[in-house]
Amino acid sequence: MMALRDQETALEFKRRAAALAPIHQFCVFGSRARGDATVGSDLDVFLVVDDIDADLREKISEVAWEVGFEHDVVLSTFVVTIEQLEHGPMGVSPIIHQIEREGIRL
Repeated sequence: MMALRDQETALEFKRRAAALAPIHQFCVFGSRARGDATVGSDLDVFLVVDDIDADLREKISEVAWEVGFEHDVVLSTFVVTIEQLEHGPMGVSPIIHQIEREGIRL
């Protein structure tokens, strides 16, 4: 089970990221979602957005760094578009299946 502190950190990141672009799906996955994180574990977050370009990707990364710095954790972002999930190879990627199995939607 995900720790309350991790949930609060993820929700703060989601709030700030949503100011940059509409988020269609937001999940925490990996060790922090499973509840078996160690002190050095990162907080893996998965976002689905309409479109992504280099500028938006950079802004999302900057927000992740800021929130992580404030909460003393590294946020690792995995951002994809609806198009990539529905019509590209990303939709059948093993990492997507892992996120579907263990991810916690927030």
